[in-house]
Amino acid sequence: MPQTAQLTTNRFDSAELNFEDFKKIVINDYRIGFESRQAALIGRREVLTGKAKFGIFGDGKEVAQLAMAKAFKAGDWRAGYYRDQTFMFATGMSNMKEFFAQLYANPDIEKDPASGGRQMNCHYATRYLDADGNYTNQAETMNCSSDISTTGGHMPRLLGLAYASKLYRNNPELSDLTKFSVNGNEVAFGTIGNGSTSEGLFMETFNAAGVLQVPMAISIWDDAYAISVPAKLQTTKEDISEILKGFQREDGTNGYEIFKVRGWDYVALCETYARAIEVCRTEQVPVLIHVTEMTQPQGHSTSGSHERYKSKERLAWEAEHDCLLQMRKWIISSAITTEQELDKIEAEAKIHVRDCQREAWNELGAVIKAELEEAASLIDAVAQEATAQDEVEEVAQVLRECIDPGRKDIIGAIRKTLRLTIKQNFATKQTLVNWFNNNNAQNHERYNTKLFTNSAHSPLKVPVNPAQYEADARLVDGREVLNACFDANFGRDKTIVAFGEDLGNIGDVNQGFAGLQAKYGDLRITDTGIRESTIIGQGMGLAMRGLRPIAEIQYLDYLLYAMTVLSDDLASLSYRTSGGQKAPVIVRTRGHRLEGIWHSGSPLGMILSSLRGLHICVPRDMTQAAGMYNTLLRGDEPALVIESLNGYRLKEKLPINVGDFTVPLGKAEIIKEGTDITVISYGSTLRIVMEAAEELAQMGVNIEVIDPQTLYPFDTDQLSLASLKKTSKLLVVDEDVPGGASAYITQKVLEMQGGYYQLDAQPKTLCAKEHRPPYGSDGDYFTKPSADDIIEVAYAMMSEANPAKYPSIY
Repeated sequence: MPQTAQLTTNRFDSAELNFEDFKKIVINDYRIGFESRQAALIGRREVLTGKAKFGIFGDGKEVAQLAMAKAFKAGDWRAGYYRDQTFMFATGMSNMKEFFAQLYANPDIEKDPASGGRQMNCHYATRYLDADGNYTNQAETMNCSSDISTTGGHMPRLLGLAYASKLYRNNPELSDLTKFSVNGNEVAFGTIGNGSTSEGLFMETFNAAGVLQVPMAISIWDDAYAISVPAKLQTTKEDISEILKGFQREDGTNGYEIFKVRGWDYVALCETYARAIEVCRTEQVPVLIHVTEMTQPQGHSTSGSHERYKSKERLAWEAEHDCLLQMRKWIISSAITTEQELDKIEAEAKIHVRDCQREAWNELGAVIKAELEEAASLIDAVAQEATAQDEVEEVAQVLRECIDPGRKDIIGAIRKTLRLTIKQNFATKQTLVNWFNNNNAQNHERYNTKLFTNSAHSPLKVPVNPAQYEADARLVDGREVLNACFDANFGRDKTIVAFGEDLGNIGDVNQGFAGLQAKYGDLRITDTGIRESTIIGQGMGLAMRGLRPIAEIQYLDYLLYAMTVLSDDLASLSYRTSGGQKAPVIVRTRGHRLEGIWHSGSPLGMILSSLRGLHICVPRDMTQAAGMYNTLLRGDEPALVIESLNGYRLKEKLPINVGDFTVPLGKAEIIKEGTDITVISYGSTLRIVMEAAEELAQMGVNIEVIDPQTLYPFDTDQLSLASLKKTSKLLVVDEDVPGGASAYITQKVLEMQGGYYQLDAQPKTLCAKEHRPPYGSDGDYFTKPSADDIIEVAYAMMSEANPAKYPSIY
């Protein structure tokens, strides 16, 4: 077989092994690869027979992943996508029964530790949190960050995982954190399909890693297609490593080491990965391994056949260049073993995979069937006393006759039974109701928990420590309060790092970090390029590896460029791993009112809809923001903090405990008491509400003003409801678009808190206009809620209730 590795100098070296040892290694690799192929074949059949909902597999990529696994060591990290099953088997980070348990969506984390049945098959993760939410020793284990289905979405996180090694190696203050790193020797392995290299997240990550010079090893699995779209429609020159040649490092420059190797050449793949990862690990430079001439024997997924879009010639080529077939030929031609021995290994592998599949299916089925029989028996008992006896008995019969039943069939049958007996009450029915409620509680735990870690380290459990002031506390710019807060925290906790555009040298555009890079060094407070997505990914990877990052997005409007990473990856991490992983990133940004379309953003409706899994903090001033940072830096959950862009130079008192006082999350605050209308607002708009309150008081309207402080969680003590019990009127003032955050707040107060029952007038929302705000003070006035608007809407609410006392203004 021809050698195809490029930029490698060492052949596959077996000199240190005797033949029997070498043979065992090769045969074991082939066995793992063949078992992985069988898992893909059987998995597809399980989907097509209806036992599983969907299947996507890594067949055709086996040999390259076997070679990659040889270079993967304890402490290393993977951030990949759903083609990597062979690699996971070869490293021991997953096994065959877990593979099938995930295919069948088993919600037991003992059976599917990657996701507890919450992710589609081949979405891998290792659990690095113990039952109490503490980090385990990552330096002693092989580590896999949780996969996501968006095929390039994991790339920003990969950058952060690699960047952590750079910090651990170069910052001596971190040398004692040995459960996370051993001198920064860890490599972050990333995998991606050739089609997804066309995505911006890949290109942004690729450039950022070249700038930062981090130990990141990207493998591109190139099978010449992205589902049905061929490379000629995806990639310039149809060759991703060809167009990335400019990133190849040269003497005196940063950059990559780039390798190219065929995906069916076992020897060359082993050589290439050994060489590439050695360079990456020792020199801490990123490497690219472009693995070409791969195949995809079953097509993209179970959703369709690749025969629809591949020519007969291409299909014939793929059959001939199947990597396992080529490895088999090489083993026989090299006299490593005989065809008969391989036949035996293959036969045993088929039996092993089939046994694992059956065990995984039967383990889930046995639990569900036991629940089904218990429920059916309870329904039978209800039928004996039910007026609609025949109908209830039929429900039990249909339930027992279910083919491959699920929990939805069980719960659905009970709900049907309860509807059929809606006008009857008797003991057996109550027993069924009790069983139903208990089972629903278990299903809630299986399917609806762990959006946050909810551990003892949750920021919601951080003790409240009020701000303290000297009697003659001096007034300073709000930015100075923030600066003092960050200074105190960086001095307190060596794991805190911060990075973003213009954050380091000039101390951020609003001077919250002024002078701190000079004090704490550019490893801890760092400037980045204009690359919002990878700023978030950088923070996510660092947080997964035990550091406490503050990732700054310069303006809230530019959060849009990071939303895919925030929403798909960070916000869903705890949930999709069923509490197995966390990444307590603090995303710092600034927004609300200033000037112009891209510096006056307040898209909280979008944020609240997309970022469940992050705490959403909307401080009205910099003292409140500082207290929230103090809270979050003592907790272990991710958050977004939106500072008020027009508040940095407003005067505030400087607390004497500026680095220690805490603002509790989810706790609203009454900032003005009143009796007529409950007005809820947040952020910059609160100052305008307070301005309006003065004139309203002169007009005989006494409003109560509530600042929720955080929108998620929202007012957990139900202060809004208590206020409505006094006022019976609700006005929500919000500078998001109509139906944005105002709709969210209204739903929370009226529906979730029950505020609807306290109203004696129609609730009102006062929002910005449908479009983005134009430039200039006039644009702000005619686009977002003004004091005049608030005064007139609040007064009109009182006029509607008592027109004689409050005659119409106009």
